[in-house]
Amino acid sequence: MRYLPNTDADRKEMLAAIGVDSVDDLFATIPEKVRLGRPLELPGALSEMELVGHMRRLAAENVSLDECVSFLGAGVYDHYIPAAVDHMLTRGEFYTAYTPYQPEVSQGTLQAIFEFQTLVTQLTGMDVANASMYDGSTAMAEAALMAGRVKRKGERVLISEAVHPEYRTVVGTYIHSLGWTMDVVPAVDGATDVSALREALDDDVVAVLVQNPNFFGVVESMEELADLSGDMGKAQLIVACDPISLAVLKPPGQYGADIVVGEGQPLGNPMSYGGPYLGFFASTQKNIRAMPGRVIGQTTDVDGTRGYVMTLQTREQHIRRERATSNICTNEALNALAATVYLSLMGQEGLREVAEHTTQKAHYAARAIADLDGYGLRFDRPFFKEFAVQCPRPAREIVAALLEDGIMAGVDLGRFDDSLEDVLLVAVTEKRSKEEIDRLVAGLEGSA
Repeated sequence: MRYLPNTDADRKEMLAAIGVDSVDDLFATIPEKVRLGRPLELPGALSEMELVGHMRRLAAENVSLDECVSFLGAGVYDHYIPAAVDHMLTRGEFYTAYTPYQPEVSQGTLQAIFEFQTLVTQLTGMDVANASMYDGSTAMAEAALMAGRVKRKGERVLISEAVHPEYRTVVGTYIHSLGWTMDVVPAVDGATDVSALREALDDDVVAVLVQNPNFFGVVESMEELADLSGDMGKAQLIVACDPISLAVLKPPGQYGADIVVGEGQPLGNPMSYGGPYLGFFASTQKNIRAMPGRVIGQTTDVDGTRGYVMTLQTREQHIRRERATSNICTNEALNALAATVYLSLMGQEGLREVAEHTTQKAHYAARAIADLDGYGLRFDRPFFKEFAVQCPRPAREIVAALLEDGIMAGVDLGRFDDSLEDVLLVAVTEKRSKEEIDRLVAGLEGSA
């Protein structure tokens, strides 16, 4: 298909084929009272040169990471992306590829997705992974629905208060349509209250949802949570995690998680003003037929040549809608490819090095900030790369002040909870140098 405008002759020919005299005749069934009755209030057309200038002026209104030092977190992080990642993504066979509806002629795309699934299972310690989701929040919501399909009984979900507030909102939206209820288990000193969770469990619970490291950056006591499995019955333990953390923390598969989800953005995907991102989703083998999305498998053809197939296709584009396990239909394969290339380049040792640099720099920053007058760590808990800072005045004011000096100081938690208006969530990745961290500390001191 050529993406060229239709000429007047083209339009005339198409209208004649349809059997009408004008484009307006196509809308004759729309009542006059609901028609606008005037031209749209849009500016006139621009030339290519004028349009490029206009778009550049709009782009200049954004604050770029090239101009600032970022300590932003809360689910999206400024990790280093090797140049080879973008080089691979922009190859035509990947960049323009869509969902592989004809797998026999989409072997390259299917192999890339298969490798992504393999890497996710190795990271998480789970048996099987699907071919990606929209993002971390919808992956968690889909996991809750999957838990219902697995248990087949119950209409209640328990979710920790230490799970990202936006994840909680998305999960609540998903299960509302089913008539389920979502009960929030309180957090104490930044971590899930295990005793409260135990008391909340009953036979109506289909899933327990936690995050590790959690929204506040705290590393949860997952062994303690996993010990509740005897009280959970057939309810599924769903764990959301930071994929970089899995290079140094015990993978969920080793402490009994049933479903593991998370945001794959840290794996070779830029922050990009909020998306597109990549949700990863892994599970135990016994749950595979309840898994949403697609699973790519490896096989051999009649000649013994290796080939890739769609082993499982449970999304509504592939099977009858009423039998689909999910309506996830946007192809996130390009983001998954970025994660695959990133992990392949890093390898086990490289990813561990990234995680170790990240946590060492985060702890250096936390100690320096805690020594400032008026500041302190909100929670006395182990953390990976993110920590909550108690500030002497509203965090939003500190964020605005430091932004003027080219520092994105972190996330104002007052956005999510009024009682946390004086708490700043700071994230430190391997990209941040000692000098940049010291700039942040000096900026916070000056803003006290």
